[in-house]
Amino acid sequence: MRYAIYFTPGETDPLTRAAERWIGRSAFSDAGHAPLDADLAFHTASARRYGFHATMKAPFRLPPHRSEPELIDAFDRWTAARDPFVGPRLVIGQIDGFFALVPEVRSTDIEALARDLTVDFDAFRASPSEAEIARRNPENLTTRQVRHLHEWGYPYVMEDFGFHMTLTGRVAGEEALRLRRRLDAHFGFLLDAPVAFASLALFVEPEPGAPFTVRAFRPLGRNLARKTA
Repeated sequence: MRYAIYFTPGETDPLTRAAERWIGRSAFSDAGHAPLDADLAFHTASARRYGFHATMKAPFRLPPHRSEPELIDAFDRWTAARDPFVGPRLVIGQIDGFFALVPEVRSTDIEALARDLTVDFDAFRASPSEAEIARRNPENLTTRQVRHLHEWGYPYVMEDFGFHMTLTGRVAGEEALRLRRRLDAHFGFLLDAPVAFASLALFVEPEPGAPFTVRAFRPLGRNLARKTA
């Protein structure tokens, strides 16, 4: 069993609903959605297993001396003590061949959130096995990313962190242009406004290869409307 701490808007948020229709699954209910079509179902297969999310603390196994109730209790206390904030607008971008929602501009608030989660929950992470390290293809990583992998269990943290909410697998050429037009039409005005970072979710993967689902969804700190009034 693995856990992960992800950012995702609430279950009823319009952006969440639109993303669930796009990828064909809800991580909140584990309910499938009828794919928009077979072609899109193929391109969203990898995103569908993980659910609509942005990785803040990458998937990890608990060490023998830690339990799920302890993790949830720590997650509850951590989120209650963290203030929400308004991030930048999200836009459709392509990273290493796959489409994702990415910040329009760099956000030090988002980077700090990911950094602090990486550090503060590391006591709940078992050290990766040799097989888990090998699956990250360390030969293709930079020296710093290999160091991150051994120190934090994931290569894309700290200076190498990049916020993204995956929407497709890798795609290129004319197919990429076609999917980009569909993404623009599907998400449309939902990307017009900045995104409120007012919640985090603890996801769980019950067994290797199983879909990730939301185990605990928590608001951050004080009410956002009161904070920004």
